[in-house]
Amino acid sequence: MKFIRRDWFRFGKFKRKKKQKWRRPTGRDNKMREKRKGYPAVVSIGYKKQNRRIQRVIFNLKDLDRIKKDEIVVLGKVGKKKREEILKKAKEKNISISNIKRKKQK
Repeated sequence: MKFIRRDWFRFGKFKRKKKQKWRRPTGRDNKMREKRKGYPAVVSIGYKKQNRRIQRVIFNLKDLDRIKKDEIVVLGKVGKKKREEILKKAKEKNISISNIKRKKQK
């Protein structure tokens, strides 16, 4: 959903794409602030787009075996020794883990 700044059409600088930044409507009698019918939408809870892919937190090797194709893998709070084992097995299975910092290879 596109959220438009209040009175953007009145001023030339707001008609340019870069200048069209959201500003919360303020003012005592502002209709957008009151979220009245027929006025542009105001940013609020409930407009967020749903993430369709499921996130799985992994704590051990058994959890890694249960991973399906469309799931995002996140490594949980695990020690260094177990983390290295999980990363090695994930590399064998060609599974990418989203919250691991990769070391730069020279």
